[in-house]
Amino acid sequence: MSQLNQFILYDELPIWSAPFGLTLLDTIRVKKGINILDIGSGAGFPMLEIAERFGKSVTVYGMDPSPDSISMISEKIRIKEISNANIIIGVAEEIPFEDHFFGLIVANNGLNNVQDDHKALAECRRVLEPNGQMVLTMNLPHTFIEFYNILEEILQEHYLTEELKKLKDHIFVKRKPVEYWKELLETSGFNIRTINMDGFKMKYADGTTFLNHYFIRTAFRKPWENITTDSEIFRAVEDKLNAIAVSTGEIIMSVPFVCFDCYKAE
Repeated sequence: MSQLNQFILYDELPIWSAPFGLTLLDTIRVKKGINILDIGSGAGFPMLEIAERFGKSVTVYGMDPSPDSISMISEKIRIKEISNANIIIGVAEEIPFEDHFFGLIVANNGLNNVQDDHKALAECRRVLEPNGQMVLTMNLPHTFIEFYNILEEILQEHYLTEELKKLKDHIFVKRKPVEYWKELLETSGFNIRTINMDGFKMKYADGTTFLNHYFIRTAFRKPWENITTDSEIFRAVEDKLNAIAVSTGEIIMSVPFVCFDCYKAE
């Protein structure tokens, strides 16, 4: 399967990102005549929705490091005939726009995937106009806590100390706590209007179904295998999840997230 075909399958990402994105859309304030930046545009949501909701007096720029994302969104812009949207390749640590260019910046689960969040926020502040709004969503450390608790238990049973450390590091790198982001935003020169905590559940028939779901395989399995490549560990986790499903009729995975509504402090 080509990389592009894999990314087309990944177009189902809005199933994952929709709860975050709907909260983001409820939080942004509509303003005409501005430039808007969406960091980490992925498959184009909520970037293209914002472009259509704000109307033709604004220009929305999507930015993503993946060439396949650029190709997909470009095709969506063409098919949907959206004249006020542009997609560029790039990363948040080096935003290719002049100072104060944007009146609104959004990132729907985008900033928690950058390599250097300090530098990314400094760039966001640079390109945001005075008092410009920035709305960020990100999932939190307790995402899939039901899975991670069992994985941690199995690692402890096998006395895998190094793997336990890798597990904790993995969770922090990918899903930092609210307090971390709050302090970083404030020290980066943003004032926070609101912090909206929310979340949703994902239900599966059993552990086998969960681990074989294509989204789990493509978005989560590789980072998990950086913790341990021992298939017996994951088989033990799968068995425990399956046992829970036998007892309760299903397994439920929690996905807590936060939405920050910020503006550029002067």
